Amino acid sequence: MKTRLAIVAASIAVATFATPSMADEGMWQPHQLPALENVLKEKGLEINPKNISKLTEFPMNAVVSLGGCTASFVSPKGLVITNHHCAYGSIQFNSTADNNLLDKGFLAKSLDEELQAAPGSRVFVTEEVTDVTAKVNDGIPDSLSGEARYQAIEDNRKALVAECEQDKSYRCTVSSFHGGLEFYLTKALAIRDVRLVHAPAKSVGKYGGDIDNWMWPRHTGDYSFYRAYVGKDGKPADFSEDNVPYVPKSFLKVSAKGVSDSDFVMVAGYPGRTNRYRLAEEVRHAFGKSYPQAKEYREQFIDIIKEVAPEGSDARVKYESTIASLANYAKNYGSMLNSYSRSDFQARKDQLEKDLTAWINADKKRMAKYGESLSQLNALIQKEQATWLRDLTLGYAGRTNLMRAAKNLYRLAHEKQKPDAERERGYQERDLKRFEQSMKRITRRYEAEVEKAVLQHFFSLYAKLDKSMHLESIDDFLGTDKLNEKKLAKKLDKMFKKTKLGDEQTRLDWMNASVEDFKKSKDPFIQLAVATFDDDMKLEKQQKAIAGEFQTLRPKFMEAIIVYNQSIGKPVYADANSTLRVTYGNVKGYSPKDGNFMLPFTTLRGLEQKETGEWPFNSPEKLLNLVKAKQHGDYYYEPVNSVPVNFLSTLDTTGGNSGSPTLNGKAELVGLLFDGVFESVIGDWDFDDNLNRSIHVDSRYMLWVMQNVDHADNLLREMAIVK
Repeated sequence: MKTRLAIVAASIAVATFATPSMADEGMWQPHQLPALENVLKEKGLEINPKNISKLTEFPMNAVVSLGGCTASFVSPKGLVITNHHCAYGSIQFNSTADNNLLDKGFLAKSLDEELQAAPGSRVFVTEEVTDVTAKVNDGIPDSLSGEARYQAIEDNRKALVAECEQDKSYRCTVSSFHGGLEFYLTKALAIRDVRLVHAPAKSVGKYGGDIDNWMWPRHTGDYSFYRAYVGKDGKPADFSEDNVPYVPKSFLKVSAKGVSDSDFVMVAGYPGRTNRYRLAEEVRHAFGKSYPQAKEYREQFIDIIKEVAPEGSDARVKYESTIASLANYAKNYGSMLNSYSRSDFQARKDQLEKDLTAWINADKKRMAKYGESLSQLNALIQKEQATWLRDLTLGYAGRTNLMRAAKNLYRLAHEKQKPDAERERGYQERDLKRFEQSMKRITRRYEAEVEKAVLQHFFSLYAKLDKSMHLESIDDFLGTDKLNEKKLAKKLDKMFKKTKLGDEQTRLDWMNASVEDFKKSKDPFIQLAVATFDDDMKLEKQQKAIAGEFQTLRPKFMEAIIVYNQSIGKPVYADANSTLRVTYGNVKGYSPKDGNFMLPFTTLRGLEQKETGEWPFNSPEKLLNLVKAKQHGDYYYEPVNSVPVNFLSTLDTTGGNSGSPTLNGKAELVGLLFDGVFESVIGDWDFDDNLNRSIHVDSRYMLWVMQNVDHADNLLREMAIVK
């Protein structure tokens, strides 16, 4: 294999050369940014570009991960700003039908009024990223493949994490880049006392609801505030009234001036997953089979919840966060399918592989190194896809709380029999606190009748699958080998009546039970977990073997792609993988279709025009009165003759970037990234400079609402606002 350092060095050189002509494509690792210095300065960056590559210096040390979303410090007292939809789970967790904080919003006027975030909430402050490729591959011969290779890599990764986490204040992860060609160790301070400080009403923070989701024009105040707390010694600690606000090494100033059309903007954040280097067959399967079915399943899941849990009931409040998550990606899949069907994406992917094959075959050395990589990968992909529909169907059944809890608890009992270093990730000592909190979260997110209806639906769908897809253990336990809806319903009725897992303390007690205790249990969900365990382990073993094969083949393919892209002047950056990345671009509108141009700003005036008085277009009356009176205050922007609400940019982003601070050239916060336009959602797979646009909530709108609607004067005084 070609020396990794040589590949990366060449990649950066090509990226630097190619960037001006490639617009704003790329989610860049911080260490790549010095090579982009000229481009960044030319576009409008005013601070030293080298600072962005240093994680312990401003502004990077102000950017944090929430473990699924991004956020940033905006005060010296640990105040954290993120999206409303990123804090949605914590708002929901603290809501009841009688005190619905989702509907009315929440503001703590003092520290003692702040509420505990949902159990398991974290603020991760990345302090160090280290190249550990050599250490991960140490002692693993190229000939090793399958499950043995997977396990060898996993053991090396866990050893690196264990060494990194000797100081228990930190959470460390080893992430794979370029399909396993590189590995980096991330060391992050893990703050585990997180509290909800402020959230606007849902009619501001989620304005437009699912109708406007992924759409432009948009008028959503998608922002909320947390606060990070630590012990009096300054170290992370569990929740305690004695804890004090965390003092970050730096924090972002908030701009009351905002941005103008064409201004430079930049985002630092933790994008989740992209698939831009996937093979043509993987694209064909995702858009031809997996996404359409997943979209349908998510919509069915939502319909079941809404049917069983009426609007306004406590049961509905418990599932609001679940509905929001399901709906978000159902629409995401729909937009990707729409873009795919109307584009030449598949044809370009097919052509790329033909061109790549021709390039490989044109050189004997390349043939020797990469000649079989494509054909071998395609064969493995087809093997992986063989049971996709069964796995997807049971996966949605497994989203129910009690089924998931029972399986995880029984797995924990098995893993506890092993030395800690040999346990599966998620079941090691380092994971047990978060495991416990996952059991606690169920308390405010579980309703028996909802779960029963969901299981009835997805087990019925499973029963209709071809018998070759069935698992004997599930068929035997539920009797789904011969579909009988009434018998299945009676079985589930009995299971939910007899189970004790709906009780929080019962779930916590099971964390300390032995395997034998589980086998003796009469709880039907525990019995289901025991009955299906061997099949689960068999499937996991098969998946690990396939993963090990991918870890052998994917790096070879990625090396070929990198060298090929270099040869034709294309940019080289790693797919997103939830690690810290930086993207840059400009405020800019776009044309989604012929004769239709979308301006880059929306305004209070446009928000008023959308109003219907009914959800999801029902702004608070106080807000509407201010709009009608044209009380714009310090946040008026003359070019739009109003207060800007949201704006568009050319930034290359994806899920996980939600809540990312949008920075101007001085690294001042001018907004929060919260979405992408409908036409650019396929950007997870395919980048189109003409259609790729990210949506941000404008800092001027956030400040305007906080000042005039919610009277969050205490927070406005706490933040450094640049006027």
